[in-house]
Amino acid sequence: MSESPWWQSAVIYQIYPRSFCDANGDGIGDLPGIRSKVPYLADVLGVDAIWLSPFYPSPQEDFGYDVADHTGVAPEYGTLADFDALMATCREHGLRVIVDFVPNHTSDQHAWFRNSRSARDAEKREWYVWADPGPDGGPPNNWLSVFGGSAWEWDEPTGQYYLHSFLTSQPDLNWRNPDVRAAQHDVLRFWLDRGVSGFRIDVAHY
Repeated sequence: MSESPWWQSAVIYQIYPRSFCDANGDGIGDLPGIRSKVPYLADVLGVDAIWLSPFYPSPQEDFGYDVADHTGVAPEYGTLADFDALMATCREHGLRVIVDFVPNHTSDQHAWFRNSRSARDAEKREWYVWADPGPDGGPPNNWLSVFGGSAWEWDEPTGQYYLHSFLTSQPDLNWRNPDVRAAQHDVLRFWLDRGVSGFRIDVAHY
């Protein structure tokens, strides 16, 4: 009889980096702070894994879920070297690491969206969901944002609306585009190659 996957019975401890532990005294939690608590988490609390809420570069309009760079670390939290050091310490204590994966949308400050909104014929225009105005000149349909109001935002320079299921600063990615899928798979490989054991998928139903 095969063993069940580790995550089915694991005790997973969520960490919101910003408020967990501040190692450098600047008032913001960081990756070195988390690393300093690994022995306590693993050896005293006895958890099997930690789940890190987003620590990626972000304008922080939605607590880091407006990701501006999927493969970086926000400067206030540290560096990729700090992440690698955290991973090494977790391995020493038998602690697995899960990171948040935010595939539905990016920040409007992400390089992908900056390119996408630069022109209708931009290289990454079809990486996001763009639509012409409806017959009345308004949004193309009546879809609503989770946070209220229309899910469509007018972009004056290119004369189209873009879809945002959440904040206007969180444009939805176009998962029908194979280039988007490939880029997101590259993001997953990036973190797997750094040793993470899995992902918590944000708003997977979207």
